[in-house]
Amino acid sequence: MKIAIINGPNLNLLGVREPGIYGSQGFDTYFEQLRTIFPNITFHYYQSNVEGELINELQRVGFDFDGIVLNPGGYTHTSVAIGDAIAAITTPVIETHISNVHAREEFRRLSHVSAKCKGTICGLGLKGYELAVRWLSEAK
Repeated sequence: MKIAIINGPNLNLLGVREPGIYGSQGFDTYFEQLRTIFPNITFHYYQSNVEGELINELQRVGFDFDGIVLNPGGYTHTSVAIGDAIAAITTPVIETHISNVHAREEFRRLSHVSAKCKGTICGLGLKGYELAVRWLSEAK
């Protein structure tokens, strides 16, 4: 089974960016933990701060992988194009957010990607990625 994890803008700063909201662990360390938890899954990880690069990556993996865990970061609330890219691919996508976007600023309550995804996990910290991978691995 192949699962891609795609992170959007500023998620390369996990561990140093607003640790009160996003925690103090970097994603690279957490990614290694995921590999240990799911030894039978082949993971692919991609992060970009650029909207078009995220769309290119969704299209690149969106027909050959078994699942995608996507944290579009701030593009969640602004990018119709990322939502359109999710709608265009066949691989199921789970939208994942570290913080509870519904408990934050009002503009974060709008998602242009949620309706195109199989599901959404938010507010559970990095654990949300594990839960998304677990669902994708059991859904097959």
